[in-house]
Amino acid sequence: MVNKLSAIMDRVIIRLEDTAKKTEGGVLLTDEGKKPKTIGIIQSIGEDVGSVSVGDKVFFHVFDELPALEEGVVVVRERSLLGKVIE
Repeated sequence: MVNKLSAIMDRVIIRLEDTAKKTEGGVLLTDEGKKPKTIGIIQSIGEDVGSVSVGDKVFFHVFDELPALEEGVVVVRERSLLGKVIE
């Protein structure tokens, strides 16, 4: 779990959302030509972050992410966030 990581300053720790392995119609998807993951759930925010909260689903600029210590978890600056996903 990400509870071992804590964001600082203007950083946000995001657990990437799993992508579908199969379409709703039952077609299996391959990893070939796969786009980078840019949507996830915020796990931790730094003290200078004011626009999002832990638990928010967000999307971010793919080139601004840094890998964290755990697979499927990235660190981005708050200014790299592009928006919240409203469901």
